[in-house]
Amino acid sequence: MSILVVIAAAALAHLAITSPNGDVSGGWTLNAEQLRIGITRTMYPFFAGLLLSRVAKPTRIRHAFLWCTLLIAAVLYMPRIGGAEHLWMNGLYESICIIVVFPLIVYLGASGIIHSRTEQKICRFLGDISYPLYLVHYPLVYFYVAWISNNKGTTIIQAWPYALAILAGSIVLAYAALKWYDEPVRKWLRKKIG
Repeated sequence: MSILVVIAAAALAHLAITSPNGDVSGGWTLNAEQLRIGITRTMYPFFAGLLLSRVAKPTRIRHAFLWCTLLIAAVLYMPRIGGAEHLWMNGLYESICIIVVFPLIVYLGASGIIHSRTEQKICRFLGDISYPLYLVHYPLVYFYVAWISNNKGTTIIQAWPYALAILAGSIVLAYAALKWYDEPVRKWLRKKIG
């Protein structure tokens, strides 16, 4: 698994640094180039997540939520670097974020200290819906983008209720996918394989 993670990291860095835009964007359509981009950009997070879950033993880190928040804010505060003349710099930056910073955030989050039963339930719920949410949110975001595009001149005050509706809808759809598909399929697979 470690070798596969290293190969996937190298492929991701190569894609990001050598891409025409200096990033890992793409993989949204079904042609050879976009499929290569999509597979390359998802291989590392998938295999690194598996490896991290198998070998990393979370510790107890105080203020883990704060550290995770600061790291995410730092990454989002600087979304692109290098400019049009040095696109490779942004590719290197995105590679470092994906290969180093994001797994660190996951580890810190897993090592956070939970103080109450309520916090434990919230964390369990968010952890349970995280992957289904990842899978279902994008089509709903497209509805929001289409609405904004069709309603030029929309203010943030007018758009806010629609954004909240998309957020709530994404969470509800992710929970439904978790309960009606993900958990039953995993249970069935455990019976068949395990």
